Amino acid sequence: MKKIVYLTDQMYLHGGAERVLTNKANYFIKHNLAEIYIITTEQQNKKPCYDINSNVKFIDLEINYDRNKSYFHPKNVLKLPKHFLNLKKELNKIKPDNIVTLSLQFDYYFLPFILKGIQKIKEFHSSRYFRSIERKKNKSFFKKQFYKFNDYIESKYDSLVLLTIDEKQHFKSDNIAIIPNAISHYPSKQSNLNNNKAISAGRIAPVKQFDKLIEAWSYVAKSIPDWKLEIYGEGSKQDLDELQKKINKLNLSEIIFLRGQTNDLESKMLEASLYVMSSKTECFPMVLLEAMSCGLPVISFNCPYGPKNIITDTKDGFLTPADDIKGLGSKIIEVIHNKKELEILSINARMKAKLFLPETVMQKWLKLFNIKNITK
Repeated sequence: MKKIVYLTDQMYLHGGAERVLTNKANYFIKHNLAEIYIITTEQQNKKPCYDINSNVKFIDLEINYDRNKSYFHPKNVLKLPKHFLNLKKELNKIKPDNIVTLSLQFDYYFLPFILKGIQKIKEFHSSRYFRSIERKKNKSFFKKQFYKFNDYIESKYDSLVLLTIDEKQHFKSDNIAIIPNAISHYPSKQSNLNNNKAISAGRIAPVKQFDKLIEAWSYVAKSIPDWKLEIYGEGSKQDLDELQKKINKLNLSEIIFLRGQTNDLESKMLEASLYVMSSKTECFPMVLLEAMSCGLPVISFNCPYGPKNIITDTKDGFLTPADDIKGLGSKIIEVIHNKKELEILSINARMKAKLFLPETVMQKWLKLFNIKNITK
């Protein structure tokens, strides 16, 4: 049986990459397709945040980079030798057939050059849209050389796995594979669309633009005051305080609620009747698929690039112009006022989510790893 090693920073924080890796590891173990190892650099003796099969083997290198500083800060650079040596030692013990790195830590740079003869893959979970814009505008000689160095490193991987075809234009290498994420399961239940409640979820961070969602909901509140909005997610106290201040300033404290983190987002979705996304950028937002699998109609900013690779506009959801706060609010109002449309969107959303079940998506990974599919 093949041995697959995944490299990442940690598995205790709630996030898309952590959830997707958990799903993949569980799939491989469930179907007896491979031995799975997850090597982290800063797990800090904490339990994984998602339920993962007990047969998955965890190894923490205890590097513990300072996440508040750049990886190239002297304090972190000094930890590079330990990272390199400890990782190489563990890989020599495991003797894996495939290594996949999810991180952009130092292993991203040195992984292609250690243990020759083993397939090495870099898996990307964020969009390069804005970085690509910055690269084109940049005139710094140093940064130009750094970009070229990154291109060189990426060319040395056996494969770079991207989530959408749109991302391919931002890479210089020809070793690209496109594999979307799969949902973990398909709920047997679905929302009855009877609760006057919308939901949104994600890290409480500027890129998610929950502040713009709150502003958009101020238009909704004026037109449909009996509808509530619940936002789930964890973040820094500063970011949470800023959002609560905005809610209070707009007199929406009885309408919009910051619910914090939940380990059962599915049940919260089943209690809602609409899902809304207001992100600045999304590579492939799993939360949209999860909402659609629960039968929730979805409305999202048409940000680069994820939402448009999931939502078929007007059929199973709606895409509004990126950062158009009033436009987002108007579309929410329009959909809420049309119960029949909500019901049609719900049916189509459930159908769309089926396209991303593990039985379909994981075949692409099996092919990339050259693992014979014995689950059919």
